Amino acid sequence: MDEPRPLRVGVFSTKPYDVAALSRANSSTGHELLFHTSMLDPVTAQLASEADVVCAFVHDDLGTRTIERLALAGIGLIALRSAGFNNVDLRAAREHDISVVRVPRYSPHAVAEHTMGLVLSLNRQIHRAYARVRENNFSIEGLLGFDLFGKTVGVVGTGEIGTSFARICTGMGMRVLASDPDPHDTCVDMGVSYVPLGELLEQSNIVSLHCPLTPDTHHLINATQLSAMQDGVMLINTSRGGLIDTRAAIDSLKTGKIGYLGLDVYEEEEGLFFEDLSSSVIEDDVFSRLLTFPNVLITGHQAFFTHEALEEIAATTIESISAYAAGAPLEHAV
Repeated sequence: MDEPRPLRVGVFSTKPYDVAALSRANSSTGHELLFHTSMLDPVTAQLASEADVVCAFVHDDLGTRTIERLALAGIGLIALRSAGFNNVDLRAAREHDISVVRVPRYSPHAVAEHTMGLVLSLNRQIHRAYARVRENNFSIEGLLGFDLFGKTVGVVGTGEIGTSFARICTGMGMRVLASDPDPHDTCVDMGVSYVPLGELLEQSNIVSLHCPLTPDTHHLINATQLSAMQDGVMLINTSRGGLIDTRAAIDSLKTGKIGYLGLDVYEEEEGLFFEDLSSSVIEDDVFSRLLTFPNVLITGHQAFFTHEALEEIAATTIESISAYAAGAPLEHAV
């Protein structure tokens, strides 16, 4: 293995916290980090012309055209600051001999804990209570919740995050059902029962999604699946927005089939999340409709956002770049 040589890294979709975390992780490696606030797409790909490596985030467009532009610029590695890679045309990357790495594990606890935060906030309507108290309204009328103890929660996908969420739920005395083609031994040891998805949806008071977005899981929760759920079900998604057919979810909110909806992701979130649009008009009518429901709680893709997760993401990303520089095997290659 060669001695790692410093590389020029074009980092896209950067926020101040990305700059800080990546700079700390890079302090002992000497790579030159070229930070760009713009998202990566076929047009902004020209900004990578002076780089050896591109570092991208979840909303960056790494489709065929972008990959072609990066190949022309001589890019040999795409380092994703995320676990998901549904925004990457992997076939195009292979055709152009561009390696793709990701961060498969950063802090599953961060996402799992945020998921439970959404469950608790929706159930006890903490977000509404906070707004009332700020206006000196101390009435608790309309804020009635239910005990989580003894309720059934369905966990769809039991990777590291789903398993961490299941552990929280079992600790709170909940019955946990899971659906995953590859059962996790830790979940089995905790007493989690693996059942087919249809059975999980029928029996669960709360359904939480923790599976990746693939062609097979796109709109996994659609009108048909929603009709099989219990009336007043709580549906939580902290994974990928495309897992839920949003229009079908809105229809189910209107009929009361969905009693509570907690989202940290949204299928058309690109251009919305991670941006301050407080002085702008939201042009997405579907998203705007979601915001009108009092039993919907949305956060802006922040479930991962803890100190520990940011440090791990940055460290893993820089390690992958250094391995590429040294000609070493890429442990986290997609």
